[in-house]
Amino acid sequence: MNRTLYSLVGYLLLPLLIIRLLVKSIKAPNYRKRLSERLGFISKIPVPVIWIHCVSVGEFRASITLIDTLIKQHPNHRIFVTSTTPTGSSTIKQYYTNQVLHLYFPFDLGFIVKRYINQIQPEICILMETEIWPNFIHTLKKSNIPSILINARMSERSLKKYQKFASSLVRETLNNLSLIATQNQNSADRFIQLGAPSSNVTNAGNIKFDQNPQAKQLTTKAIKKITGNRTVITFASTHEGEEKQIINNFLTVKDKIDALLVIVPRHPERFNSVEKLVNTAGLTIERRSSARSATKAQVLLGDSMGEMMSYFEVSDVVFMGGSLNDTGGHNMLEPAALSKPILFGPTVFNFSEISTDLLLQQAAIQVQNSDDLFEQIATLLDDSKQLKALGKNAKIYFDSQQGAVKKIADIINKLI
Repeated sequence: MNRTLYSLVGYLLLPLLIIRLLVKSIKAPNYRKRLSERLGFISKIPVPVIWIHCVSVGEFRASITLIDTLIKQHPNHRIFVTSTTPTGSSTIKQYYTNQVLHLYFPFDLGFIVKRYINQIQPEICILMETEIWPNFIHTLKKSNIPSILINARMSERSLKKYQKFASSLVRETLNNLSLIATQNQNSADRFIQLGAPSSNVTNAGNIKFDQNPQAKQLTTKAIKKITGNRTVITFASTHEGEEKQIINNFLTVKDKIDALLVIVPRHPERFNSVEKLVNTAGLTIERRSSARSATKAQVLLGDSMGEMMSYFEVSDVVFMGGSLNDTGGHNMLEPAALSKPILFGPTVFNFSEISTDLLLQQAAIQVQNSDDLFEQIATLLDDSKQLKALGKNAKIYFDSQQGAVKKIADIINKLI
């Protein structure tokens, strides 16, 4: 596939993309709002801009330390942050209020991205992780605007897909980037295999290690008031299908595990369906948004945004979701930064290097299925020494990997 064919397919799919957002908005109304931004109808920004694109919540949280650094280093610029999802949008607004500019990212069609970029005219565009958009990056290159892919990651699985279905298109796009700064050497090697010039690829490290993730004290206090003195097991960023496995297996061991299960679904539009799932299983449940106490409940539903660090803070054990299905796992580093014992499932290709390092450092446990998950949880709760050691090792590993933000900030400063 070349860019012409890619664009043609994009034009044909545009009505379906809009319909898809409208369908999603049935459960999550924010998907239908501000659609004009995605279509490129935005106001001109008449100030010097440094643009950072973070697709959703995880990428934004990872970029906070870098954004804070750029705000300090470039007081005469406005930092402009785009996202794709409503949850990402609301998190950006909640965190920075008016300190940064924010809009939705445009659909990757030539006439849309050209209009969008003309209104922004950034001095540089910084894309997070795997945001490889052919028309967008081509238009930046044509407009002589530097673009860099930072915290870039490329799994073996993704490499094979790109090589099979769009090798020439990806090669062209990677060559249009000014620089690719990867999370690790394995990803750097894979980008070069895809056709990126080796001179334009550097292993800068993972900026997620440079986060200073801290729970808000008032939020933690409020959640702690709900959980009381109970043992807390948090199942973070869970996806459809995972909650059912967790609940079904908990039913078989609930007499052995005296703990409160805190389930925090990845997507807020699923809060109600997860609550229904728990009720159907005959378990007692409270919601964070309405509960005064969960001391008599078996499950607490984390139906709140921006409070994940506080859920981690009150936890005795943390399971990272997206790893019992084919999602590829979610960020294990936030609980690691708080010295929490971490478990994850068999599918962690999004964090393959980090998960491997955690296991090698005896800082996490990988389970093969939900049966194994609860067996490991029961073992840990009976072994306070191992529980403490896992958390301590996770924190040591987290602290040892820092330094990527400075490297990337130096790269950005040279390109502006």
